[in-house]
Amino acid sequence: MERLKKQMEFLLELDKMKNLYRQTYIINDYDRHSGESESPRPPRKENDAEHSFHLAIFAVILSEYSNVPIDLLKVIKMVLIHDVVEIDAGDTYCYDTEANKTKRDREVKAADRLFGLLPDDQQKEFRDLWEEFEAENTPEAKFAVALDRMQPMLMNYTKDGKSWKEHGVHYDSVISRNSKISNGAEELWAYMKPLIDKSKEDGLLL
Repeated sequence: MERLKKQMEFLLELDKMKNLYRQTYIINDYDRHSGESESPRPPRKENDAEHSFHLAIFAVILSEYSNVPIDLLKVIKMVLIHDVVEIDAGDTYCYDTEANKTKRDREVKAADRLFGLLPDDQQKEFRDLWEEFEAENTPEAKFAVALDRMQPMLMNYTKDGKSWKEHGVHYDSVISRNSKISNGAEELWAYMKPLIDKSKEDGLLL
């Protein structure tokens, strides 16, 4: 029962991800239960739980585009837990230069506490997966990181660059950050690069 108690404590702690909002806006701002075909809601940003779920689905659907064969279950686990640390560390906007200077220290401290809630074997497995994702030095990590770059960029493009415009994001910054997609999936980068170029042409990026 001690093992199960630890697992339950960790699972309940993860509920906090549902209230951790990112800078990416959801695409669909319409209430489908209002009785009207398109009843607009105020624009809403996605939360960490939604982001992690979306990445897991991306992994399942797009795994065939990995540059090399991968362990899909490992990738799914990786993307589901990669942002758990934000429960303590908060979401650090990828284009916020100052906040990113302290990101690693904040997230390591968070990883110590959060994965430390688990039984020893699962604590080691999840912490190792998180560190592997951060290091980006295995085929699974490279593909997981590619998805983590691709998803918000695709959402921003589809949402007319709303978040990019709010933060004054530059084309060169988006290219620099997201070119890493090619490390895990060259075909996905070949798909996304023209969308970034078009975003610049359409004034979605500076």
